[in-house]
Amino acid sequence: MLDDPKPNEVLIRTVATGICHTDVAGRDMGMTPYPVALGHEGAGIVEKVGSTVQSVKPGDHVVVSFGYCGHCKNCLSGHPAKCVHLNELCFGGTNYDGTHRIHTLDGQDISTFFGQSSLATHIVADEHNVIKVDPEVDLKYLGSMGCGFQTGAGTILNDVKPEFASSIVITGAGGVGLAAVMAANLYNPEHLIVIDRHDDKLAIAKELGATDVINTAKVTDVEKAIREIVPEGLNYAVDSIGYGPLITELLHSLGTDGKLYLIGIAGKLDLTGMDIMGESKQIIGLIEGDAIPQLFIPKLIQYFKTGKFPVDKLMKFYSFNEINQAFDDFTGGKVIKPVIVF
Repeated sequence: MLDDPKPNEVLIRTVATGICHTDVAGRDMGMTPYPVALGHEGAGIVEKVGSTVQSVKPGDHVVVSFGYCGHCKNCLSGHPAKCVHLNELCFGGTNYDGTHRIHTLDGQDISTFFGQSSLATHIVADEHNVIKVDPEVDLKYLGSMGCGFQTGAGTILNDVKPEFASSIVITGAGGVGLAAVMAANLYNPEHLIVIDRHDDKLAIAKELGATDVINTAKVTDVEKAIREIVPEGLNYAVDSIGYGPLITELLHSLGTDGKLYLIGIAGKLDLTGMDIMGESKQIIGLIEGDAIPQLFIPKLIQYFKTGKFPVDKLMKFYSFNEINQAFDDFTGGKVIKPVIVF
């Protein structure tokens, strides 16, 4: 059962939703209290709005992104992805007001994921989660703009901003990593290196602008492989995988004053203070590309329309009754970005 939207909420008929590693973590790791309805890369059409909603109306095409409060100092200073209430709004299991909209037929509450739970035919989300988008673009391509593609591209465009002819490595040729590759390519870096263990994904990375690729299934010393390409060390590294030993190698591969961005769910790191301080290096954790979804996602969509952000190359589409196959193909590395189409 699904409740009607409250004054600050929007009822959306889901057209499509992407699947990413956070959905897998939500399923397997209990990030949100069970039982939980997963999905957090939704796109659809507005059916009903609450009495105080002003940014969208019935019939609008929308993408649904992460939840934020809109009132804390970080939200008010233009950094909603750093909202002090982000974790409770995205992973606490309830809607903005602390109550539930999704229930079993016998009345048991079901947790909401990311404030949206888009792996369902309908979404009830707070207005902060909802972004009006261009109705000319097929919604099946847009759901993943709300998390994975926003995270990868936003990290580059909003924070890294690599200088012309700089060097950057991106680990993980999945949806997040390849979105970062597409964004980094806009800056024309001298070295844009992509690291993964699948040759087919690395081939796509080359199509999207990577100057060099490293297959970790074939290379035992990643730092050495990077230094063979950039002897003086990297300016930037972006990790979307979260594998601790690889992150350590990336840090060691940075040149003096290099920056390492962690944008995946990272495991334990084996580092010393001198690994960072000795050469004035920085390790930066970043959520959702430090983006303002209502401003950033429409820009990404415009770049998609003009061929500068070809995310359609990464997608495979599934019907809802193929959801288990979609998850299996994704976790097995057979597909980069599975999208469920309702």
